Amino acid sequence: MSRNPILTDKAFGLDGSNGGQSPAQEWQRAQSMGAGQPTPPAPPGAATTATMGGADAALSRGGGFGAGIPTATDGKVMTMGGVAAATLVFFAFLFTAAAVGWTSVSVTEVVGQFDQNGNQIYDATMQRPWLLFVAMIAGLGLAVVTAFKPRLAKFTGIAYSLCQGYLLGAISAFYGAQFPGIVAQAIIATLGVFLMMLVLYGLRILRATPKFVKGVIAATFGIAVVYGIMLIANLFGWGESFWSSGSPLGIVISLVVVTVAALNLILDFDFIERGQQMGLPRYMDWYAAFGLLVTLIWLYLEMLRLLARLRQ
Repeated sequence: MSRNPILTDKAFGLDGSNGGQSPAQEWQRAQSMGAGQPTPPAPPGAATTATMGGADAALSRGGGFGAGIPTATDGKVMTMGGVAAATLVFFAFLFTAAAVGWTSVSVTEVVGQFDQNGNQIYDATMQRPWLLFVAMIAGLGLAVVTAFKPRLAKFTGIAYSLCQGYLLGAISAFYGAQFPGIVAQAIIATLGVFLMMLVLYGLRILRATPKFVKGVIAATFGIAVVYGIMLIANLFGWGESFWSSGSPLGIVISLVVVTVAALNLILDFDFIERGQQMGLPRYMDWYAAFGLLVTLIWLYLEMLRLLARLRQ
């Protein structure tokens, strides 16, 4: 089982067809049998992955690499640099679409009305709000396709970036109209959390141990279930005010969700590191970048929600 809910076993082709061997064990077996084409040397530590304190349990559980995704034999393997480049490409499309989404929202002053701090109140409207629903559904569909077809991540990831970028741009415009300056604050906060988690992972202060992985994934799916319930409740007018208000309980809920979203970054970093060590094919650069993009988008939206509650 892969650590990140988006980065599933399908990406590794883990089907148990090789007798429960870890990727490193399968590589060693292939070498000893003189398998077909030469395989590039394993990175340092790749041969001992299955014994590294259980941290690689998500990669080795259920068997080694199956026929779905063979190990790279042409020297073109997944690298951290490749993941970084793919992530930048996705964000370039994301920001381009976000600019379009932002401009699709019309913001006008509400004459003579000011908030409790004396700031001018603005009204935000959108001529075609149904496009937000289309972008959200399309993004969800692309995420599902990518989870089961990692080879398509380069293309589905770009389409996903465009859909989610438009959605984020419009949502950010609405938040910005109600709370001036909140968008810049959310972007800076998201970047700060990303860098902090990267440092904590690099220093091995936070590690993707089996218990850590299970806890984060359980919390993530728990939040998803609660969000789904609240969405349905709101459609029927049964939504609880504490879930969207700036009450102390609402702020605590937001802090918990932001924390879980941030911890998902540890799972993403671990996937990238393991993928490089195992010599996954180069197209997995795009798949790993897609998982990182999904986490960062979620983290940014939760930052917006938290900052808005703190201002209420």
